[in-house]
Amino acid sequence: MLIFGDSWVYGSAAIMPSLGFAYRIGEAEGWDTVVDGVRGSGYLKRGQDGGSYGERIAHLDPALRPDVVIVEGSINDRRVLAKGYRTAVTAAWDELAALYPDARVVILGPAPQVLPVEATTAHIDRDLSELAAARGWWYISPIAEDWITPSNYRKVIDTGVGKNHPTTDGHAYLAERLAADLATLGEGADVAAGAPLEEAPSGP
Repeated sequence: MLIFGDSWVYGSAAIMPSLGFAYRIGEAEGWDTVVDGVRGSGYLKRGQDGGSYGERIAHLDPALRPDVVIVEGSINDRRVLAKGYRTAVTAAWDELAALYPDARVVILGPAPQVLPVEATTAHIDRDLSELAAARGWWYISPIAEDWITPSNYRKVIDTGVGKNHPTTDGHAYLAERLAADLATLGEGADVAAGAPLEEAPSGP
């Protein structure tokens, strides 16, 4: 399984990046997982340690051949949203589909780093949901599913030195929520905006 995304995938604000949710879910589920997270990256925005999503996807290893690809986020586009956003998402996803045509793709929408959810973050969530549904790709919305609420916000999000990234416990919680959703999606339940594929994925 390939988990691709931004600083949340990177593991920012965890005691060490390897305690980030992307690493935790692979270990917990016994999956062979490749984690590709770049801080600050988005579909429009270049990251601190790499390019935009489209640029990074173009440089992924074609020999990887993952069974499942999870593309997370990104809230990093919320301050640079423009008319070209959907075009950038479409181009990146076209590249991904061409690179790994046999992979099952799950789009993990942005999770709120602050509450209430910023209007631009909600806009990103809606755009990604609609675009994923048009492809028949699974879509998981942490916003719609209330992963982060006023009751758990302080435990999940580090508002201090972590600069509104998940705490170590927060990453563990996100891994649990994602694993639960993937298990449900695998059973064919309609809990995501994107249409589920007919067959449940085997172990990634």
